[in-house]
Amino acid sequence: MFLSLFRVRLSPASALLLAALVLGGALAPLLHAQAQRVGPVVITVSDLARATAFYSEVLTFEKVAGSEHEVLGDALERSTGVFGAHIRSARLRLGAEEIELVEFLTPEGAPFPAGTRSNDRWFQHIAIVVSDMAAAYERLRAHHVRHASTAPQRLPDWNPNAGGIEAFYFRDPDGHHLEVIHFPVGKGDPRWQQPAGRLFLGIDHTAIVIGATEKSFAFYREALGLKVAGGADNYGTEQEHLNNVFGAHLRITALRAPGGPGVEFLEYLAPAGGRPLSADARTNDLLAWRTTVVVADPVAVATKLVQAGGRLVSLSNPGDKPARLLVRDPDGHLVELAAQP
Repeated sequence: MFLSLFRVRLSPASALLLAALVLGGALAPLLHAQAQRVGPVVITVSDLARATAFYSEVLTFEKVAGSEHEVLGDALERSTGVFGAHIRSARLRLGAEEIELVEFLTPEGAPFPAGTRSNDRWFQHIAIVVSDMAAAYERLRAHHVRHASTAPQRLPDWNPNAGGIEAFYFRDPDGHHLEVIHFPVGKGDPRWQQPAGRLFLGIDHTAIVIGATEKSFAFYREALGLKVAGGADNYGTEQEHLNNVFGAHLRITALRAPGGPGVEFLEYLAPAGGRPLSADARTNDLLAWRTTVVVADPVAVATKLVQAGGRLVSLSNPGDKPARLLVRDPDGHLVELAAQP
């Protein structure tokens, strides 16, 4: 039986692994907690061919040569915490950033919960930077994407940190939320001001809905080593129609590692009532995203994340030093720790 993140009791194998992690973490140098890079962001899909076609043909991602793989066996089962796991996956690149699409051939996970909204705490998306919002919206409409926002929104100038940014939420064929975002001059990374004739430029960040910023700081900043890069207090009709949540008032915090896209906290100050992740959630469910973070020592960092309120998903034999470990954050979002190449 694999470790369930939402049970208080640990199996004997899980307890042995956790003890090994704690011991290793106590002796590990502090630099092991420093995140080196974020990415790729991993998205669970129901049909790899269909998803690859959508991201390639609509959003102009390019498949990384030789990246498509089919994997099964004990190591995968222990890594994902899913017995009988058999997956197909492929990496796609846009600009300097990558995503990985993963289809579970067995066992199939649960579909998206009915009525999923942008303030539910399993919500996660990637923000794809565009050079022209009107042209990007026209392209998405031509491909009949499903709206998640009412329409593209320009955030108001009274907001010093977000004023002038344009954004639009939509859904991929599996129902995953995605965002296209346009940064005006003076906002965002300066490289987004150098479009070089392209419409879709790269991935600025992955955003996650959280319950409490301070609690998430303990996990992502203190234990994982991401650095706060900015923030905003967003509310008003534009934000409401962007998220399609009446009364939306968000505390937004951007964090970054030295490389890769950022991780953005979305804490809903209002309205109350965003649903938490189900206690039955598994890594093969369609809503499962994984944010890969490259670190020097996954075991040492996993120890710190568990101590900071995270829950271990992956299992290993005591004494092993796995190159990848899955941990859920305090809200249930999956972080995949990958050893530095």
